[in-house]
Amino acid sequence: MSGGDHFVVQQTQGVPNVSLGGTVVPYKEVTLSAQLPGRVNYLAGIEGDTFKEGDRLVELDDSELMAKREAALAQLANADAQLRNAGVQYSRELWSPKSRSAMGGMGMPNLFDQMFTRPMEDAFGERDQGAERRADIFSSQTNIQQARNTIYRVQAEIRAIDAKLRDAKSLAPFDGVIMKKFVEVGDTVQPGQPLLKYADVEYLQIVVDVPGRLRPGLNEGMMLRAELDVGDRDVPVRVAQIFPMADAQRHTVTIKFDLPQGVSAPGMYAKVLVPDFNAPARSNPVIPNSAIRYNGSLPGVYVVGEDGKPMLRLIRVGEKLPGGEYSTVLSGLQAGERVLRNPPLGISAGWTSSQGQ
Repeated sequence: MSGGDHFVVQQTQGVPNVSLGGTVVPYKEVTLSAQLPGRVNYLAGIEGDTFKEGDRLVELDDSELMAKREAALAQLANADAQLRNAGVQYSRELWSPKSRSAMGGMGMPNLFDQMFTRPMEDAFGERDQGAERRADIFSSQTNIQQARNTIYRVQAEIRAIDAKLRDAKSLAPFDGVIMKKFVEVGDTVQPGQPLLKYADVEYLQIVVDVPGRLRPGLNEGMMLRAELDVGDRDVPVRVAQIFPMADAQRHTVTIKFDLPQGVSAPGMYAKVLVPDFNAPARSNPVIPNSAIRYNGSLPGVYVVGEDGKPMLRLIRVGEKLPGGEYSTVLSGLQAGERVLRNPPLGISAGWTSSQGQ
């Protein structure tokens, strides 16, 4: 059609929608924090850089932990040597129980002691060689167990050090981008201090606090429309998650809506059109968006009078209809009136007062 074609204002009826503002957020977002004190030695990049799952993002100085690990490995080697020695002593006590107290050499004193002195001590009850042997065996077994316990303790210390070494490195938990850095290389951090914010921006959502009275009209999987602040785009959204509890102070329910891929960016403002089934159905005039002209921030249309002359009239614009080509008018027009569909540039017309509500 040509630029001066007329459009007869139509009337539409339906459930009124409530426009609720929300914020575009990533589908997944985490804040990586320091797990131990230290100095930042490495940062993988800057805001906007992309990484794969498992990539190293931040690393703290681990020289002190490595020194402790080397000391623990030395203790483990000593404990292992003690265990081997205790095993040898136990075997010797089993196979040669008298060797510790026997005198060296093949002299007569040793032979006399073994053949006469010790048997006489046992006979008179002055000495119980069986009890002594059992005590020596028990002592050797105790030494073996103590050496094993030392090994277990040192191994546990090494595992604890290895866990801290892993905590010194922050790895990407999933494919995503760095959203914000809180530290730089050389900064000293403490446990719990945020290092950076990391998010998956391939899939985005709109988070909206919906009044409690509108909650019954929404179900997960339900399709609605949203208006994005970027480019004034009208896109379909799906109800992805409805939080189970309402805010006790504001009496609102947090609801997340899935966005199509590539239509916005995190942090942007968006409006979701939520149906209000509690309100009575209403009818509003409908006009094409191409008919609306703005004088500053005031919307208006050129209404064609009975004499065929266009007159500029202020209106209140409502919501866009599905498809984005038409919008409802809250006041200023009535069904049956004619407006210019595409007012040409340079058109001159006077102002008229609004008609109808």
